[in-house]
Amino acid sequence: MLKTLILIALLTTGQAMAETVFDDFSGNANARWDYVADGVMGGVSSGRAEIRGSGADAVLRLTGTVSTDNNGGFLQVRRRFSDPWAQDAQGLELRVRGNGERYYVFLKTPGLGRVWYSYRASFTASDVWQTIRLPFTEFGASHDGMPQILSPSNVNSVAIVAYGADFEADVSVGRISLY
Repeated sequence: MLKTLILIALLTTGQAMAETVFDDFSGNANARWDYVADGVMGGVSSGRAEIRGSGADAVLRLTGTVSTDNNGGFLQVRRRFSDPWAQDAQGLELRVRGNGERYYVFLKTPGLGRVWYSYRASFTASDVWQTIRLPFTEFGASHDGMPQILSPSNVNSVAIVAYGADFEADVSVGRISLY
């Protein structure tokens, strides 16, 4: 109840943090985003990531076959960056469409002990465009020994990931914003 009242007060007074677009996949998005599959670790998943459309219609699409054979199980497209996110950002907002499967957003910060460590939150991408919000409080550390609290200003990599099960991946992202 208190959260609802605070939100109403912020919205009516115009004090809510403005949305900041992190990426809308326009411009040279192919140079900003990298595709990686579990083959780098001996897995057999295969797929691709591509930018479809242009300008305001540009979307990032990740497709392929996720296989847990040979200790695999992921496809991802990621963006590394050095400009810090605002410390007071509350979470990520994504415009997504997919095939009804569960996907993940992985966030990385400097100094994580292993390359496969990340902060993770999941979402289901339905077959119609939808806007989803992932509060930073919902991102969990992937391994013990990592700092358990994620600071948005420390994030230096974001990835859209098909992960953890055998399935056909097909997810499109039209925009990623901070709120």
